[in-house]
Amino acid sequence: MTGVAADPLHRLRINAAELLRHPGTERRIDATFTADELGAGHPHVAGEIELDVVARSTIDGVVVTGTITVPWRAACRRCLAEVSGVVVAEVDELFRGEPDDEEAEPIVGDQIDLAPVVRQTVLLEMPEAPLCREDCAGICPVCGADRNIDPCDCDTSVRDERWAVLDDLDLDE
Repeated sequence: MTGVAADPLHRLRINAAELLRHPGTERRIDATFTADELGAGHPHVAGEIELDVVARSTIDGVVVTGTITVPWRAACRRCLAEVSGVVVAEVDELFRGEPDDEEAEPIVGDQIDLAPVVRQTVLLEMPEAPLCREDCAGICPVCGADRNIDPCDCDTSVRDERWAVLDDLDLDE
């Protein structure tokens, strides 16, 4: 018998028809995925993405609420030291069979596919330019020393030579 690899994202599909038959019905989804499985290949993702949501049927749709937890690792934008953390993003999405507003996501073929919502949330919530700490002094642009560890005495003032002639101007005369 030839084995076919199961789609790892099948856990992110919800049978909406089953939920909508009985308003108030809930279905919990607690799953972990890699960024590659989700198609959310972000260079800062540093582990498995955890999804913990509840899909709750209403009279005219399904509301999905919960959290997505993503560990990340990146370089500090000032000193290039490794920084890591965890993003916990809130999920609050409405799915309808025929969305009549821009806020609702479509239910396609009686199925709710959470993969696009999870992928989008992961990509949007990742830190773009993290800091190791708020008062990070960064790297000296002259000598390259990490000013958090070894302060230097380099002159890092920015000077525009076009205005240099004004340095000799004496306004007290």
